[in-house]
Amino acid sequence: MHLEFRHLRTIKAIHEEGGLARAADRLNITQSALSHQVKGLEDQAGVELFVRRSKPLKLSPAGMKLLALAEDVLPKVQALEDEFRGIEEGTSGRLHIAMECHACFDWLFPVLNQFRKAWPEIDVDIRQRLAFGALPALEREEVDFVISSDPEDIPGITFVPLFDYAPMCVLSAKSPLAEKPFLEAGDFADQTLITYPMDRARLDVFKTLLTPAGIEPAQQRQVELTDVILMLVAAGRGLSVLPDWVMRDIRNHPDYAIRPLTATGITRRMYAAVREDDVSKPYMAHVLRIAKTEAVKLQRG
Repeated sequence: MHLEFRHLRTIKAIHEEGGLARAADRLNITQSALSHQVKGLEDQAGVELFVRRSKPLKLSPAGMKLLALAEDVLPKVQALEDEFRGIEEGTSGRLHIAMECHACFDWLFPVLNQFRKAWPEIDVDIRQRLAFGALPALEREEVDFVISSDPEDIPGITFVPLFDYAPMCVLSAKSPLAEKPFLEAGDFADQTLITYPMDRARLDVFKTLLTPAGIEPAQQRQVELTDVILMLVAAGRGLSVLPDWVMRDIRNHPDYAIRPLTATGITRRMYAAVREDDVSKPYMAHVLRIAKTEAVKLQRG
């Protein structure tokens, strides 16, 4: 017996519709063609699949066995077809994210909230444990999207510019340094510098200011949470350098002074690192657009 998916769909349609005419309409074929298909299937099987002269048309015991097979197999076939169609059309896939930017959560969550509504079938996850090896993880396809301010020349990886930002020093309004219009590397020499728990090479204050000047802070204290960093700064326990958008809510707060680094200020650029093969996928292009739009909103407060 040569059984095809169309045979299973036929058995299921006739059973659910209760007759050949309605089943033919559902399957978009003529009633004559459907009758011919059923007769051919019964001839192959050597048994009748329906109880003749019953209204509605009922399945025979042999027909019920085919129905059970249809109800088991067809949903699996449909699910696989949908998955393949989604991959082809870019409506399903994976967006696993790693961040080299510790302060980016405030910006990322609104991005992902919008993205989930538009692409509910995409598997979204944030892989925090890969923050310190994000780009190698992207190469190994462990993640699909890396937020970084340090573009590198990596074959197969493209860095898409997202937005520019300014690293700013935040200190207690009572600090003598608050009297200065800007801070220079030497101002950090006798200070406690509060940073995120990241490698120095990934911290803007070291990379763009202190290391080139050969300056070491008197003490470095690492703190995980932005709110805790700001609390310690307000208490006069040290100063910190954070992206400008992080401090949008304390710009006019009496406990803080926010100053640029150097007389001309320092500007950095945030990128999304993505595998070149993924950039053209519709959902990836969309999340990149949302990321840029939300960055502008965040910086404007």
